[in-house]
Amino acid sequence: MNIQWYPGHMTKAKRMMQETIKLIDCVVELLDARTPFSSQNPDLPSITKGKPRLILMTKMDLADPARTKEWIEYFNKQGIIAMEINARDGKNMNKVAGLINEVCKERLERNRLRGLINKPLRIMVVGIPNVGKSTFINKLVGKASAKTGNKPGVTKGKQWIKIKKGLELLDTPGILWPRFEDKKVGYHLAYIGSIKDDILDTESLSYALIDHLMDIYPMALKSQFQNVDFLTTDGIPRKGHEILEDITMTRNLLKEGKKPDTSRMAKVVFDEFRAGKYGRLTIDTIPADKA
Repeated sequence: MNIQWYPGHMTKAKRMMQETIKLIDCVVELLDARTPFSSQNPDLPSITKGKPRLILMTKMDLADPARTKEWIEYFNKQGIIAMEINARDGKNMNKVAGLINEVCKERLERNRLRGLINKPLRIMVVGIPNVGKSTFINKLVGKASAKTGNKPGVTKGKQWIKIKKGLELLDTPGILWPRFEDKKVGYHLAYIGSIKDDILDTESLSYALIDHLMDIYPMALKSQFQNVDFLTTDGIPRKGHEILEDITMTRNLLKEGKKPDTSRMAKVVFDEFRAGKYGRLTIDTIPADKA
């Protein structure tokens, strides 16, 4: 399966960001903590034109904490300040304004020397669809200033939002990039819900997700589906489509003729994975050549 999704509004959003970047002091890039590599937009450096950047890894409550720590160290080695957050319950949100000031310390010093003590910093908040930008902004502001939703594509245009801590935030629509050079990136973004399910073959994709989890977190599935055989009698891992059929039967999801309704179960698997029902999992690994 070749996954690509780049609707027209993303082209317009990218153009808007390019036109607005000259007004921006700092870029806050939100990455999904489960996919810190796949959720990085490779077009961002050309869009932001070298502006100071802060990386915030969202949905930390769904990601493997040990892997999150490794990814933060990875970004730090590149000279990028990074921190994990959970915008829904506020974890680490009280540290965000301080980190923005740290990233923008040169701009703040220039403003001070020019007598612009009270000039607010202008921050562009960017990220892929469904990464949690609006939830993050609403938590930071303390009120529902940005529209939120648990599906990609809720924010359609730019929104300037003032907050009390000397910051003005620009909320931007979630954008991807025209082509995923690495097939795995498309799959990983589909797993976490950053690509519309409507355009996906969710059943085939669920086979790939099950295979991937069996490679990196085998106990995540085994503990959830204890009555399923994940290995053949020879001890060889079974394929994703075989496992899906079995777990469909254990959930008693049947269609006409008492056959397993694997299509329905595939959607259940994605809902449960995205909700963290299989545990705190990080599906991206740091590239060996960049560790």
